Amino acid sequence: MVQGTVQVTHGGSSRWRRRSGEYPTLAAALAAAGDGDVLTVAPGTYRENLVLHHAVTLRGPEGGLGSVRIAPLDGVALTVRASAVVQDLYLEGQDRAAPALLVEDGCPELTDLRVSTHSAAGIEVRGPGARPLVRRCTVENPAGVGIAVLDGGGGVFEECEVVAAGQTGISVRGGGRPRLERCRVHHATGAGIGVTGEGSGLEALGCEVYEVKGSGVQIAARATARLTDCAVHRTSADGVTLDTDAVLTLAGCDIHDIPENAVDLRSRSVLTLSRTTVRRFGRNGLSVWDPGTRVDAESCEIHDSTGDYPAVWISDGATVALDSCRVHDVPDALFVLDRGSRVDVVDSDLSQVRNTAVSVSDGATAQLDDCRIREAATGAWFRDHGSGGTLANCTIDAVQTGVIVTKGADPALERCTVTSPAEAGFYVSAGGRGTFTACRVTGSSGFGFHVMDGCRTTLTRCHTERCARGGYEFAEDGPLAEECTSDKSGPRLAAQSASGGGLAGAQAGIRTVTAAQSSVPQPARAPATVPRPAADRPEGGAAAGVRGSGEVLGQLDALVGLDSVKREVRALTDMIEVGRRRQQAGLKAASVRRHLVFTGSPGTGKTTVARLYGEILASLGVLERGHLVEVSRVDLVGEHIGSTAIRTQEAFERARGGVLFIDEAYALAPEDSGRDFGREAIDTLVKLMEDHRDAVVVIVAGYTAEMDRFLTVNPGVASRFSRTITFGDYGPGELLRIVEQQAEEHEYRLGEGTSEALLTYFTELPKGPAFGNGRTARQTFESMVERHAGRVAQLSEPSTDELTLLFPADLPALPALPAPC
Repeated sequence: MVQGTVQVTHGGSSRWRRRSGEYPTLAAALAAAGDGDVLTVAPGTYRENLVLHHAVTLRGPEGGLGSVRIAPLDGVALTVRASAVVQDLYLEGQDRAAPALLVEDGCPELTDLRVSTHSAAGIEVRGPGARPLVRRCTVENPAGVGIAVLDGGGGVFEECEVVAAGQTGISVRGGGRPRLERCRVHHATGAGIGVTGEGSGLEALGCEVYEVKGSGVQIAARATARLTDCAVHRTSADGVTLDTDAVLTLAGCDIHDIPENAVDLRSRSVLTLSRTTVRRFGRNGLSVWDPGTRVDAESCEIHDSTGDYPAVWISDGATVALDSCRVHDVPDALFVLDRGSRVDVVDSDLSQVRNTAVSVSDGATAQLDDCRIREAATGAWFRDHGSGGTLANCTIDAVQTGVIVTKGADPALERCTVTSPAEAGFYVSAGGRGTFTACRVTGSSGFGFHVMDGCRTTLTRCHTERCARGGYEFAEDGPLAEECTSDKSGPRLAAQSASGGGLAGAQAGIRTVTAAQSSVPQPARAPATVPRPAADRPEGGAAAGVRGSGEVLGQLDALVGLDSVKREVRALTDMIEVGRRRQQAGLKAASVRRHLVFTGSPGTGKTTVARLYGEILASLGVLERGHLVEVSRVDLVGEHIGSTAIRTQEAFERARGGVLFIDEAYALAPEDSGRDFGREAIDTLVKLMEDHRDAVVVIVAGYTAEMDRFLTVNPGVASRFSRTITFGDYGPGELLRIVEQQAEEHEYRLGEGTSEALLTYFTELPKGPAFGNGRTARQTFESMVERHAGRVAQLSEPSTDELTLLFPADLPALPALPAPC
């Protein structure tokens, strides 16, 4: 151990009383010193526990920063109980039960200290009389808290740095109330800053918290804090958390690069934000829970989500108010769930939203005034009974669908405009309600207002223009429409009355009411989307541009194998055809459910038969178009609440007038599903099949055993499908025929002995889970063509036979059997 001397310069009111002395230890020097004395410590290591009772100055030698080490073997290295000045010292502590530097009283000035310790705390300020001014101090404490302010302590920390902490970087509790200015906290294991307990508070200005293994800032248990111009980033947990009546104000702050929630509030906590940016977060930007919990945000920006979660999540009765804010580049912007939950948004922008900008469900409420929604899949979706609110003076532009109202939701929309939606401007289905007043739809690629049957919706003074599929599409039991107009540019728009008061010749189900007419329904005509009866169709019932059933059945018969499948399809076709003829004769026709289940291994022609089945139904006048829309789980199931129903409805709409073919449908109901969203797709599909039973034929396909289980997951699933058609595996002879067809189509021929070699090849080919039936046959042909090309490319001038003949040598090798267990 190296230890120097301590010089004490004694102060006094008169020059003759000032004197100096040197002491061998710090304890001796402090015993001799009084208020106003200056203790200059020579370089060295001092194994002493120092206690300052007087307002002395304790400092290292000038220009010798870090040369004086106070390093006792246990206990507190330095205790300050007076308004002393301490500077240029290096403090070390080894006591896990005590701090390295303890301030218990007075207003000391602590400057340019380096605290490197393995103590309970690096610096601890304790007691209501402790108010230090701490400047440019550095704390490194891998074993405990960096800086602790507790039991009513306070003080100001300027340009200080906690470079490592085994627990919380800066901890405030027990009524402590420090102020931090331009401080940095990083590489803490725990919260960067933690404030807890009633009466505890913190004010931070220009501070930075980063590289924290935990949450950046935690405020809890009635504590309060205010952060101004601060940054929180690169944490391993949430950026900022509030719990149990905590109160926090963030002004001009930047919270970014957070893998979890950027800000999470619970249990009646209150957060006020202004001029604050939240960006690059993995879960929610704002996650707000529980009754009494509230967020008020003004002039804030939330953007660039890195995960698949809503930017703002409000649930369990919480409330959020956004004023002049921007939310953009996120999967979903605002999700409001549960009765009592509410969001109020004024003069704000929601843009570049991959899914839904505003989602309201489970009885929640959303109020949007003078807001702008752009570039979203859905502008606003009111999902179910009790969910509602108001959208007033809002514009929704460049979305798939402007506003969706479903399952009894009942919002009020006033003076809202939807511009250039890819589908409907306003879409109401599944018993949704809603009141639309002075709303407009312009430039829709679909309908302007699309209201499905059974929806008690009211439209007043609404207007549509340049809607590709029509301004208004209503079902028979349609909404109440008063003084609604359109520019008549779409094929399904009704003509306006001469006075412009309402739709005079509306589509089926539209009820138009003027001020003098009360609620008397107007005469209606059927919309153009309803197929004409088969008797009115040309060529025996086929819609224009659709092949006749005989031609399509001929193509079905030309398929290799599938004899039982062909019989089943012909039986269905015969039932439908005879039913059509009985109707023409004025007789009752047996009800034929056209939805099917296809079971069997991959590559057995299920998709091909589904496509032909759709054409057959179109040729008989059962379907309008007969086209096939093929989807699987990835096309129907979303990553978060609500997105699955949207995707399923969109797929169903694409298949309207044709066949919706769901391959590997059993994947929608995995055996260990938990909270899997596939069940939502099934439930939505069952409802759509019932509501629109004549518009779409649904075929579900997959392995036999798995499809048997799929049919039991929902009571309505099995009842929606008329029959199951089983597609058997192809035999060697049928696989050979497929190769022969492929060769003929691509102008190749099978040389001598090749057919026999192929038959042997397919007989010996393992028929395990990877066996692809027809796909395997086509892949075999492709392999033969590749091997043929490699052989013929070596010839300088090959003949026509050499260019076209495939021989047994061109067959690929049989795959090796798996080794026995």
